[in-house]
Amino acid sequence: MPHPCFEALHLDYAYGGGPLAVRDVSLTSTPGTMTALIGANGSGKSTLIRMLAGLLRPRAGTIALDEVPLKDWQPRLRARQIAYVPQSTATAFPFQVIDIVLSGRAPHSARLRFESARDTEKAMEALENTGAAHLAGRPFTGLSGGERQMVILARALAQEPRLLLLDEPSSSLDLKHRADLMRTLGRLRETQRLSVIMITHDLQLTGSFDRLVALRSGEVAAAGTPDEVLRDHLLRDIYGDPNVRTQRMGNRTVVWVDL
Repeated sequence: MPHPCFEALHLDYAYGGGPLAVRDVSLTSTPGTMTALIGANGSGKSTLIRMLAGLLRPRAGTIALDEVPLKDWQPRLRARQIAYVPQSTATAFPFQVIDIVLSGRAPHSARLRFESARDTEKAMEALENTGAAHLAGRPFTGLSGGERQMVILARALAQEPRLLLLDEPSSSLDLKHRADLMRTLGRLRETQRLSVIMITHDLQLTGSFDRLVALRSGEVAAAGTPDEVLRDHLLRDIYGDPNVRTQRMGNRTVVWVDL
């Protein structure tokens, strides 16, 4: 097996002097793999992915990229390797979409220099990859929530990362754009060997992933392939609902809750 390019081992995190929000969580990501983080609200998913992005420092444990601790990477160099898309896409300034996406080129551009033709080319390529090229000249503040999400994803792709971290990117997307998102990620995995770690509450999307990591109360409750994790007894335990049901349909597992 290839050595993981990204590895997190035995991570703990607590806010202030409170209880641990994440406890002894480990995961790895190799080139071209897609991992979904699932679990109930408050289970520690966003805290975990913010640690993986270098925005929170673990109380215990290690995070390494190419065997180098994440904390030892210079921010600009780290941003060429890892891109992070948060839940919120709010901005108070009416920047044009192309300018938002071009900001993702900052790790590749010389400081205090205007964007190059290559930067513009990569920004438009990222917009095309997310199906948002037609929005390039629009003000960001005039977009719908789903359109904003695709633009923020394009900004992350403009960084040309090896690892993409996504915090609930499909929450504001309609059915078509959710499908477009997964197609885009799948294509980039195949063509660019992009690795993805993504938080999602939409369990119907998880069949597209290589691996699922389910959190409960800040700990790993289950990890494995979608077939291994999407099981009645595991999901009932993870979400604390005895009415969760699963059914295998073709090559997918359908999940629902009896009302």
